[in-house]
Amino acid sequence: MSSLSSLSGSSLPDSPLAAYGWDADWASVFAPYGAQGLLPGRVVRVDRGQCDVATAEGVVRADTEFVVPRDPMKVVCTGDWVAVDPEGGDPRYVRTLLPRRSAFVRSTTSKRSEGQVLATNVDHIIICVSLAAELDLGRIERFLALAHASASGDALLHDAGLSRESAAQPIVVLTKADLVPDAVGLSYLVSDVAAAAPGAQVVPVSAHDGDGIDVLRAVVAGGTAVLLGQSGAGKSTLANALVGTDVMDVQAVRDMDGKGRHTTTTRNLFVLPGGGVLIDTPGLRGVGLYDAEAGVEQAFAEIAELAERCRFHDCGHQVEPGCAVLRAVDDGTLPQRRLDSYRKLVRENRRLAARTDARLRDEMRKVWKQRGQQGRAAMEAKRGRLR
Repeated sequence: MSSLSSLSGSSLPDSPLAAYGWDADWASVFAPYGAQGLLPGRVVRVDRGQCDVATAEGVVRADTEFVVPRDPMKVVCTGDWVAVDPEGGDPRYVRTLLPRRSAFVRSTTSKRSEGQVLATNVDHIIICVSLAAELDLGRIERFLALAHASASGDALLHDAGLSRESAAQPIVVLTKADLVPDAVGLSYLVSDVAAAAPGAQVVPVSAHDGDGIDVLRAVVAGGTAVLLGQSGAGKSTLANALVGTDVMDVQAVRDMDGKGRHTTTTRNLFVLPGGGVLIDTPGLRGVGLYDAEAGVEQAFAEIAELAERCRFHDCGHQVEPGCAVLRAVDDGTLPQRRLDSYRKLVRENRRLAARTDARLRDEMRKVWKQRGQQGRAAMEAKRGRLR
Protein backbone atom coordinates (compact mmCIF):
# COMPACT_ATOMS: atom_id res chain seq x y z
CA MET A 1 0.00 0.00 0.00
CA SER A 2 1.06 3.64 -0.45
CA SER A 3 2.48 5.59 2.44
CA LEU A 4 -0.72 7.60 2.72
CA SER A 5 -2.93 4.56 2.87
CA SER A 6 -0.77 2.80 5.42
CA LEU A 7 -0.61 5.82 7.72
CA SER A 8 -4.18 7.00 7.38
CA GLY A 9 -5.91 3.82 8.48
CA SER A 10 -6.47 0.20 7.61
CA SER A 11 -8.71 -0.71 4.70
CA LEU A 12 -12.14 -2.20 5.17
CA PRO A 13 -12.09 -5.25 2.87
CA ASP A 14 -15.71 -6.14 3.60
CA SER A 15 -16.95 -2.80 2.29
CA PRO A 16 -18.00 -2.59 -1.37
CA LEU A 17 -16.08 0.69 -1.42
CA ALA A 18 -12.77 -0.86 -0.33
CA ALA A 19 -11.68 -1.11 -3.97
CA TYR A 20 -12.05 2.66 -4.23
CA GLY A 21 -9.83 3.31 -1.21
CA TRP A 22 -12.39 3.36 1.61
CA ASP A 23 -10.71 2.74 4.97
CA ALA A 24 -11.33 3.02 8.70
CA ASP A 25 -10.37 6.69 8.82
CA TRP A 26 -12.77 7.62 6.04
CA ALA A 27 -15.48 5.65 7.85
CA SER A 28 -14.76 7.56 11.07
CA VAL A 29 -14.93 10.95 9.33
CA PHE A 30 -18.15 9.97 7.56
CA ALA A 31 -19.92 8.64 10.68
CA PRO A 32 -21.87 11.86 11.49
CA TYR A 33 -23.28 11.96 7.95
CA GLY A 34 -24.17 8.27 8.07
CA ALA A 35 -26.22 9.04 11.17
CA GLN A 36 -28.25 11.43 8.99
CA GLY A 37 -29.06 8.64 6.55
CA LEU A 38 -26.58 9.74 3.86
CA LEU A 39 -24.39 7.34 1.86
CA PRO A 40 -20.61 7.54 1.41
CA GLY A 41 -19.24 7.54 -2.10
CA ARG A 42 -16.27 8.51 -4.23
CA VAL A 43 -16.62 10.84 -7.20
CA VAL A 44 -15.53 9.07 -10.38
CA ARG A 45 -16.49 11.80 -12.87
CA VAL A 46 -17.78 15.39 -12.86
CA ASP A 47 -19.61 16.98 -15.78
CA ARG A 48 -21.45 20.34 -15.75
CA GLY A 49 -22.81 20.33 -12.23
CA GLN A 50 -23.51 16.60 -12.23
CA CYS A 51 -21.23 13.83 -11.02
CA ASP A 52 -21.02 10.07 -11.02
CA VAL A 53 -20.45 8.70 -7.52
CA ALA A 54 -19.35 5.15 -6.66
CA THR A 55 -21.42 3.99 -3.66
CA ALA A 56 -22.23 0.65 -2.03
CA GLU A 57 -25.28 0.60 -4.32
CA GLY A 58 -23.14 1.04 -7.41
CA VAL A 59 -22.36 4.17 -9.42
CA VAL A 60 -25.12 6.77 -9.05
CA ARG A 61 -25.73 10.14 -10.71
CA ALA A 62 -25.89 13.09 -8.31
CA ASP A 63 -26.34 16.85 -8.51
CA THR A 64 -23.71 19.11 -6.92
CA GLU A 65 -26.03 22.09 -6.41
CA PHE A 66 -25.79 21.99 -2.60
CA VAL A 67 -21.97 22.06 -2.56
CA VAL A 68 -21.28 24.89 -5.01
CA PRO A 69 -18.98 27.17 -2.98
CA ARG A 70 -17.61 30.62 -3.65
CA ASP A 71 -14.14 29.19 -3.21
CA PRO A 72 -13.14 27.42 -6.49
CA MET A 73 -10.81 25.23 -4.44
CA LYS A 74 -13.80 23.54 -2.83
CA VAL A 75 -15.77 22.49 -5.89
CA VAL A 76 -16.57 18.79 -6.28
CA CYS A 77 -13.68 17.07 -8.05
CA THR A 78 -12.86 13.58 -9.30
CA GLY A 79 -11.33 11.67 -6.39
CA ASP A 80 -13.40 13.39 -3.69
CA TRP A 81 -15.18 11.38 -1.00
CA VAL A 82 -18.68 12.73 -0.48
CA ALA A 83 -21.94 12.22 1.38
CA VAL A 84 -24.78 11.62 -1.09
CA ASP A 85 -28.55 11.20 -0.77
CA PRO A 86 -29.83 7.62 -0.34
CA GLU A 87 -31.89 5.94 -3.02
CA GLY A 88 -35.30 7.49 -3.65
CA GLY A 89 -34.38 11.10 -4.26
CA ASP A 90 -34.95 12.48 -7.75
CA PRO A 91 -32.56 14.06 -8.32
CA ARG A 92 -30.09 12.83 -5.75
CA TYR A 93 -27.70 15.40 -4.33
CA VAL A 94 -24.15 15.49 -3.03
CA ARG A 95 -24.66 17.02 0.42
CA THR A 96 -21.05 17.58 1.52
CA LEU A 97 -17.40 16.89 0.75
CA LEU A 98 -15.28 14.95 3.22
CA PRO A 99 -11.96 16.67 4.11
CA ARG A 100 -9.35 16.05 1.43
CA ARG A 101 -6.09 14.30 2.25
CA SER A 102 -4.34 15.76 -0.78
CA ALA A 103 -5.11 17.75 -3.90
CA PHE A 104 -3.25 18.55 -7.11
CA VAL A 105 -3.83 22.23 -7.90
CA ARG A 106 -2.67 24.48 -10.69
CA SER A 107 -3.18 28.19 -11.25
CA THR A 108 -5.91 29.23 -13.65
CA THR A 109 -5.35 31.82 -16.36
CA SER A 110 -7.68 34.25 -14.60
CA LYS A 111 -6.27 37.54 -13.31
CA ARG A 112 -7.73 36.69 -9.89
CA SER A 113 -4.95 34.16 -9.31
CA GLU A 114 -7.40 31.37 -8.57
CA GLY A 115 -6.47 27.73 -8.23
CA GLN A 116 -8.02 24.84 -10.13
CA VAL A 117 -8.19 21.46 -8.41
CA LEU A 118 -7.45 18.66 -10.89
CA ALA A 119 -7.59 15.59 -8.63
CA THR A 120 -7.99 14.87 -4.93
CA ASN A 121 -7.06 12.25 -2.35
CA VAL A 122 -4.17 10.93 -4.42
CA ASP A 123 -1.18 8.88 -3.25
CA HIS A 124 0.85 8.98 -6.48
CA ILE A 125 1.15 11.77 -9.04
CA ILE A 126 2.25 10.25 -12.34
CA ILE A 127 3.83 12.87 -14.60
CA CYS A 128 3.67 11.48 -18.14
CA VAL A 129 6.40 12.61 -20.54
CA SER A 130 6.47 11.38 -24.13
CA LEU A 131 9.79 10.22 -25.56
CA ALA A 132 8.38 10.83 -29.03
CA ALA A 133 9.33 14.50 -28.58
CA GLU A 134 12.42 16.31 -27.30
CA LEU A 135 12.62 16.27 -23.52
CA ASP A 136 11.60 19.51 -21.81
CA LEU A 137 13.29 19.23 -18.41
CA GLY A 138 11.95 22.62 -17.36
CA ARG A 139 8.37 21.45 -17.79
CA ILE A 140 9.10 18.31 -15.79
CA GLU A 141 10.51 20.47 -12.98
CA ARG A 142 7.38 22.63 -13.10
CA PHE A 143 5.13 19.58 -12.75
CA LEU A 144 7.25 18.32 -9.87
CA ALA A 145 7.08 21.65 -8.05
CA LEU A 146 3.29 21.59 -8.34
CA ALA A 147 3.16 17.95 -7.31
CA HIS A 148 5.20 18.58 -4.17
CA ALA A 149 3.26 21.74 -3.33
CA SER A 150 -0.28 20.65 -4.08
CA ALA A 151 -0.06 17.15 -2.75
CA SER A 152 1.67 17.98 0.49
CA GLY A 153 0.09 21.23 1.59
CA ASP A 154 0.48 21.67 5.34
CA ALA A 155 -3.14 22.76 5.75
CA LEU A 156 -4.46 19.70 3.93
CA LEU A 157 -2.31 17.35 5.94
CA HIS A 158 -3.14 19.03 9.24
CA ASP A 159 -6.87 18.79 8.51
CA ALA A 160 -6.47 15.07 7.80
CA GLY A 161 -4.22 14.48 10.82
CA LEU A 162 -1.31 13.34 8.64
CA SER A 163 2.39 14.13 8.37
CA ARG A 164 4.19 15.58 5.34
CA GLU A 165 5.86 12.20 4.77
CA SER A 166 2.42 10.71 4.11
CA ALA A 167 1.68 13.04 1.19
CA ALA A 168 1.39 12.01 -2.46
CA GLN A 169 4.58 10.90 -4.15
CA PRO A 170 5.49 12.07 -7.69
CA ILE A 171 6.58 9.55 -10.32
CA VAL A 172 7.92 10.56 -13.74
CA VAL A 173 6.82 8.06 -16.40
CA LEU A 174 8.60 8.24 -19.75
CA THR A 175 6.03 6.96 -22.23
CA LYS A 176 6.57 5.60 -25.73
CA ALA A 177 9.95 4.17 -24.75
CA ASP A 178 9.69 1.81 -27.74
CA LEU A 179 10.44 4.82 -29.98
CA VAL A 180 13.95 5.13 -28.54
CA PRO A 181 16.16 3.03 -30.86
CA ASP A 182 18.60 1.59 -28.32
CA ALA A 183 18.93 0.77 -24.64
CA VAL A 184 21.95 3.05 -24.18
CA GLY A 185 20.04 6.04 -25.51
CA LEU A 186 17.12 5.25 -23.21
CA SER A 187 19.40 5.01 -20.18
CA TYR A 188 20.82 8.47 -20.94
CA LEU A 189 17.31 9.93 -21.16
CA VAL A 190 16.35 8.31 -17.86
CA SER A 191 19.51 9.71 -16.24
CA ASP A 192 18.79 13.23 -17.54
CA VAL A 193 15.26 13.15 -16.15
CA ALA A 194 16.41 11.66 -12.84
CA ALA A 195 18.89 14.54 -12.44
CA ALA A 196 16.01 16.99 -12.95
CA ALA A 197 13.70 15.08 -10.60
CA PRO A 198 15.59 14.39 -7.36
CA GLY A 199 13.70 12.05 -5.08
CA ALA A 200 11.17 11.03 -7.73
CA GLN A 201 11.10 7.58 -9.29
CA VAL A 202 11.62 7.60 -13.07
CA VAL A 203 9.99 4.74 -14.97
CA PRO A 204 10.30 4.25 -18.77
CA VAL A 205 7.31 2.41 -20.21
CA SER A 206 5.95 1.27 -23.54
CA ALA A 207 2.23 0.64 -23.65
CA HIS A 208 2.79 -0.73 -27.17
CA ASP A 209 5.25 -3.45 -26.05
CA GLY A 210 4.11 -3.69 -22.44
CA ASP A 211 7.59 -2.86 -21.13
CA GLY A 212 7.54 -1.21 -17.71
CA ILE A 213 3.78 -1.56 -17.24
CA ASP A 214 4.10 -4.25 -14.56
CA VAL A 215 6.66 -2.13 -12.71
CA LEU A 216 4.34 0.88 -12.72
CA ARG A 217 1.31 -1.22 -11.80
CA ALA A 218 3.18 -2.55 -8.76
CA VAL A 219 4.21 0.96 -7.68
CA VAL A 220 0.67 2.37 -7.71
CA ALA A 221 -1.15 -0.72 -6.37
CA GLY A 222 -3.13 -0.11 -3.22
CA GLY A 223 -3.41 3.67 -3.53
CA THR A 224 -4.84 6.35 -5.80
CA ALA A 225 -2.74 7.56 -8.74
CA VAL A 226 -3.44 10.46 -11.10
CA LEU A 227 -2.07 10.74 -14.64
CA LEU A 228 -0.91 14.23 -15.64
CA GLY A 229 0.82 15.59 -18.72
CA GLN A 230 0.44 17.35 -22.02
CA SER A 231 -1.87 16.19 -24.79
CA GLY A 232 -0.11 13.47 -26.73
CA ALA A 233 1.90 12.27 -23.73
CA GLY A 234 0.17 8.89 -23.90
CA LYS A 235 -1.94 9.16 -20.74
CA SER A 236 -5.04 7.50 -22.18
CA THR A 237 -3.01 4.68 -23.72
CA LEU A 238 -1.26 4.20 -20.40
CA ALA A 239 -4.60 4.21 -18.57
CA ASN A 240 -5.87 1.46 -20.86
CA ALA A 241 -2.71 -0.58 -20.24
CA LEU A 242 -2.95 -0.23 -16.45
CA VAL A 243 -6.67 -0.97 -16.29
CA GLY A 244 -6.28 -3.88 -18.70
CA THR A 245 -9.04 -2.85 -21.10
CA ASP A 246 -9.86 0.04 -23.43
CA VAL A 247 -11.56 2.41 -20.99
CA MET A 248 -10.28 5.53 -22.77
CA ASP A 249 -10.41 6.52 -26.44
CA VAL A 250 -7.00 7.04 -28.04
CA GLN A 251 -6.03 9.20 -31.01
CA ALA A 252 -2.72 9.52 -32.79
CA VAL A 253 -0.70 12.68 -32.27
CA ARG A 254 -0.42 15.17 -35.12
CA ASP A 255 2.50 14.45 -37.43
CA MET A 256 3.25 18.16 -37.96
CA ASP A 257 4.09 18.97 -34.34
CA GLY A 258 3.69 15.77 -32.34
CA LYS A 259 0.92 17.26 -30.22
CA GLY A 260 -2.17 15.43 -29.06
CA ARG A 261 -5.82 16.15 -29.81
CA HIS A 262 -7.35 16.22 -26.33
CA THR A 263 -8.79 12.72 -26.49
CA THR A 264 -9.76 12.95 -22.81
CA THR A 265 -12.15 15.81 -21.97
CA THR A 266 -13.13 14.93 -18.39
CA ARG A 267 -11.30 13.52 -15.38
CA ASN A 268 -12.22 9.87 -14.91
CA LEU A 269 -11.55 7.46 -12.03
CA PHE A 270 -11.05 3.72 -12.58
CA VAL A 271 -10.43 0.78 -10.26
CA LEU A 272 -7.28 -1.13 -11.19
CA PRO A 273 -7.57 -4.95 -11.42
CA GLY A 274 -4.46 -5.51 -9.28
CA GLY A 275 -5.57 -3.07 -6.60
CA GLY A 276 -5.56 0.69 -6.46
CA VAL A 277 -7.39 3.48 -8.24
CA LEU A 278 -6.39 5.51 -11.30
CA ILE A 279 -7.54 9.02 -12.30
CA ASP A 280 -7.00 10.01 -15.93
CA THR A 281 -7.04 13.72 -16.80
CA PRO A 282 -7.24 15.82 -19.98
CA GLY A 283 -3.98 17.06 -21.46
CA LEU A 284 -2.66 20.24 -19.87
CA ARG A 285 -1.47 23.07 -22.10
CA GLY A 286 -0.72 25.41 -19.23
CA VAL A 287 0.76 24.40 -15.88
CA GLY A 288 0.74 27.55 -13.77
CA LEU A 289 2.15 27.42 -10.26
CA TYR A 290 -0.21 27.86 -7.35
CA ASP A 291 1.03 28.46 -3.79
CA ALA A 292 4.09 26.43 -4.67
CA GLU A 293 6.94 27.95 -2.63
CA ALA A 294 7.48 24.77 -0.60
CA GLY A 295 7.04 22.66 -3.73
CA VAL A 296 9.74 24.57 -5.63
CA GLU A 297 12.15 24.16 -2.73
CA GLN A 298 11.47 20.42 -2.64
CA ALA A 299 11.75 20.01 -6.41
CA PHE A 300 15.14 21.73 -6.26
CA ALA A 301 16.28 20.09 -3.04
CA GLU A 302 19.98 20.33 -3.90
CA ILE A 303 19.72 24.11 -4.27
CA ALA A 304 17.89 24.38 -0.95
CA GLU A 305 20.66 22.34 0.64
CA LEU A 306 23.38 24.54 -0.88
CA ALA A 307 21.54 27.68 0.23
CA GLU A 308 22.02 26.68 3.86
CA ARG A 309 25.75 27.30 3.36
CA CYS A 310 25.35 30.79 1.89
CA ARG A 311 26.87 33.66 3.87
CA PHE A 312 23.51 35.45 4.10
CA HIS A 313 20.38 33.65 5.26
CA ASP A 314 18.26 35.63 2.77
CA CYS A 315 20.66 35.13 -0.13
CA GLY A 316 18.96 35.51 -3.51
CA HIS A 317 21.69 33.56 -5.36
CA GLN A 318 22.23 36.42 -7.80
CA VAL A 319 25.38 38.45 -7.06
CA GLU A 320 25.70 38.10 -3.29
CA PRO A 321 29.20 37.44 -1.91
CA GLY A 322 29.66 34.09 -0.23
CA CYS A 323 26.82 32.45 -2.17
CA ALA A 324 27.25 28.67 -2.04
CA VAL A 325 24.79 28.19 -4.90
CA LEU A 326 26.76 30.39 -7.31
CA ARG A 327 29.98 28.72 -6.18
CA ALA A 328 28.45 25.31 -7.05
CA VAL A 329 27.62 26.60 -10.53
CA ASP A 330 31.16 27.89 -10.99
CA ASP A 331 32.77 24.59 -10.01
CA GLY A 332 30.31 22.52 -12.09
CA THR A 333 28.57 20.86 -9.15
CA LEU A 334 25.25 22.53 -10.01
CA PRO A 335 24.21 22.88 -13.68
CA GLN A 336 23.42 26.44 -14.72
CA ARG A 337 20.22 25.15 -16.33
CA ARG A 338 18.93 23.94 -12.94
CA LEU A 339 19.59 27.30 -11.32
CA ASP A 340 17.92 29.17 -14.20
CA SER A 341 14.86 26.94 -13.94
CA TYR A 342 14.74 27.40 -10.16
CA ARG A 343 14.93 31.19 -10.48
CA LYS A 344 12.17 31.20 -13.08
CA LEU A 345 9.77 29.19 -10.92
CA VAL A 346 10.57 31.21 -7.78
CA ARG A 347 9.86 34.48 -9.62
CA GLU A 348 6.63 33.15 -11.09
CA ASN A 349 5.36 31.87 -7.76
CA ARG A 350 6.20 35.15 -6.00
CA ARG A 351 4.48 37.22 -8.69
CA LEU A 352 1.37 35.11 -8.37
CA ALA A 353 1.37 35.35 -4.57
CA ALA A 354 1.97 39.11 -4.70
CA ARG A 355 -1.22 39.67 -6.68
CA THR A 356 -3.26 38.98 -3.58
CA ASP A 357 -0.78 40.01 -0.87
CA ALA A 358 0.04 43.73 -0.56
CA ARG A 359 2.63 43.12 2.16
CA LEU A 360 4.45 40.61 -0.04
CA ARG A 361 4.45 43.12 -2.92
CA ASP A 362 6.18 45.68 -0.69
CA GLU A 363 8.72 43.10 0.46
CA MET A 364 9.47 42.12 -3.14
CA ARG A 365 10.06 45.77 -4.10
CA LYS A 366 12.53 46.13 -1.23
CA VAL A 367 14.35 42.95 -2.28
CA TRP A 368 14.56 44.10 -5.91
CA LYS A 369 15.90 47.49 -4.79
CA GLN A 370 18.47 45.87 -2.49
CA ARG A 371 19.64 43.47 -5.19
CA GLY A 372 19.95 46.34 -7.65
CA GLN A 373 22.19 48.16 -5.20
CA GLN A 374 24.25 45.02 -4.62
CA GLY A 375 24.64 44.50 -8.35
CA ARG A 376 25.78 48.08 -8.91
CA ALA A 377 28.23 47.80 -6.00
CA ALA A 378 29.64 44.58 -7.44
CA MET A 379 30.11 46.21 -10.85
CA GLU A 380 31.84 49.21 -9.30
CA ALA A 381 34.16 46.93 -7.36
CA LYS A 382 34.96 45.00 -10.52
CA ARG A 383 35.74 48.21 -12.43
CA GLY A 384 38.00 49.30 -9.56
CA ARG A 385 40.00 46.07 -9.79
CA LEU A 386 40.40 46.48 -13.55
CA ARG A 387 41.80 50.02 -13.30
